[in-house]
Amino acid sequence: MVALAALVGACMTPPPTPGQSRDEVLRTWGTPTARYDRAPGAQRLEYATGPYGRTTWMIDLDATGRVSSARQVMTEPFLMDFQGRLPGMPSRELLFNLGTPGERRGGGRQGGEIWSWRYETNDCLWFRVSIGDDQLVRDGGFYPDWTCDTPNGSD
Repeated sequence: MVALAALVGACMTPPPTPGQSRDEVLRTWGTPTARYDRAPGAQRLEYATGPYGRTTWMIDLDATGRVSSARQVMTEPFLMDFQGRLPGMPSRELLFNLGTPGERRGGGRQGGEIWSWRYETNDCLWFRVSIGDDQLVRDGGFYPDWTCDTPNGSD
């Protein structure tokens, strides 16, 4: 429940500004949903609001522990640009760029998995990526969100 409150608070909190310390970010945003190592000593903090949230903030910290950038990656322009770089990408790089998916499920006859993210849109779509058993991305794109087909998103 505390994690949920932190994420809800993060949605309403202005993004960190370059130069802020790691401690300031953690105090304001709470515990990240994931952390990723970057260049020696640098780190990326992920603040995802899935499975039904539509935002994922990636906050990059430099080797001194200061914010170098902050970006909301669940936007249509970002995803459209990112889509062309997907084929052959390792799944760990996909997580580094998009964060924790809102849903993971088996890939059916082709094997692997399908990862899905909801994003900010007026349409009822989500961004889905197929990942092979070798943990490499096969493809990805925009697809209808199944929760829109039923009242209140229930089956």
